[in-house]
Amino acid sequence: MGLSRKRQREFTKLKKQAEVLVQDQRDVLEHASRVVRDASRQAANYGREEVGPRVRETYEDRVRPAVASGVSATRHAAHQTRDKLVDDVLPAVTSALGSALAVIEASKNPQVREVIGKVSKAATKAGTKVGVIQPKSSGPGKYILIGIGVVAVAGLAYAAWQTLRADDDLWIDDEALPVDQADVETSTSADETIA
Repeated sequence: MGLSRKRQREFTKLKKQAEVLVQDQRDVLEHASRVVRDASRQAANYGREEVGPRVRETYEDRVRPAVASGVSATRHAAHQTRDKLVDDVLPAVTSALGSALAVIEASKNPQVREVIGKVSKAATKAGTKVGVIQPKSSGPGKYILIGIGVVAVAGLAYAAWQTLRADDDLWIDDEALPVDQADVETSTSADETIA
């Protein structure tokens, strides 16, 4: 089946228009890819010239000092905890262990065992058993001792909490100092960091 001349011309005309349209689309896509390449190059330049220095400046001005003060505060807390442990806790523990060992050693002594045996025999002769405490009526002394014990435990818990708590005073924001004071403080903090 053949096409008429008129239809053949229209078909050829449409074919040429389609080829022109395809070529125009290729040109548009090439132009768009050039624009995207230029935009990505400009974005990289902007990031390198503007964003990068601002990020570095923010890091140097805000993040690094905060980390340095946190490290300093942690070191200070560790030193205080170690000092409390060495000065307060260890002497008490060693004293209690020494007393316990002394009692154990004393109980191994044959003379002490002999005295304990004599006391227990004398107690059984008197009609009381050793180790059995006769119930007594409770007086105010019992309640006073309980109160003193509760206060002592509370005091120990408070001292432990004070020793181990996070010090909020160490996280004070630095205020703008005059140039002379800032130089003195940075040189002393550098000396502390080295030590």
